[in-house]
Amino acid sequence: MRGDLHTHSDWSDGGSPIREMAETARSLGHEYIALTDHSPRLKVANGLSADRLRRQLDAVAELNEELAPFRILTGIEVDILDDGSLDQDPALLERLDVVVASVHSKLRMDRVAMTRRMVAAVADPRVNVLGHLTGRIVKAGGRRGGLRPESEFDAALVLDACAAYDVAVEINSRPERQDPPKRLLRPAVEAGCRFAIDSDAHAPGQLDWQSYGCDRAARCAVPADRVVNTLPVDDLLAWTRAKRS
Repeated sequence: MRGDLHTHSDWSDGGSPIREMAETARSLGHEYIALTDHSPRLKVANGLSADRLRRQLDAVAELNEELAPFRILTGIEVDILDDGSLDQDPALLERLDVVVASVHSKLRMDRVAMTRRMVAAVADPRVNVLGHLTGRIVKAGGRRGGLRPESEFDAALVLDACAAYDVAVEINSRPERQDPPKRLLRPAVEAGCRFAIDSDAHAPGQLDWQSYGCDRAARCAVPADRVVNTLPVDDLLAWTRAKRS
């Protein structure tokens, strides 16, 4: 693993400054991390407006000059809205290195509507990673408190869309998420999907949670060459930008 494509800072609902997250990731041996704070609709997580995100891009550029050759990739965890559109200015999304798209609202939506919503987001050329596939919480005491059941959708259609549109399925390493479940990881491999093994860290001490996701990937025979954050940064960015060209 060369990097982590899903991390948060105190610009949204993380607990630490960008620099601290980056320096901790570097100390773990990472070559890069993507900073993916939340988008505006997620007010409970202090989601970034377009203006705040632009200011964050300037802050990241300054830090990258200091921390080179380590690289902070510009990014976002953008909400997938009810109709499958994305919760941020499209022109601004075009500027980012990595776009993780996730469902955070109306998780109990009807199965057909949720499938349509997720496939529409996956088909968007700006999306690189589909975050925490089912939205489940399997251990009480996590960041949001209690347990949460999986959203209902046609997994085969969503995974086939990820493969067709070259969107990586996230293996979310947070202990309370363990998302996707193993019963969906194996079909994702069979569908030909790529994967991103991410910590979804909201604090420096959570960055090493990535190892939990690696263990789950190994148990489900996820091929290492299909894990996008095993790529050197230039190859990774060539992949994320290919969809937008």
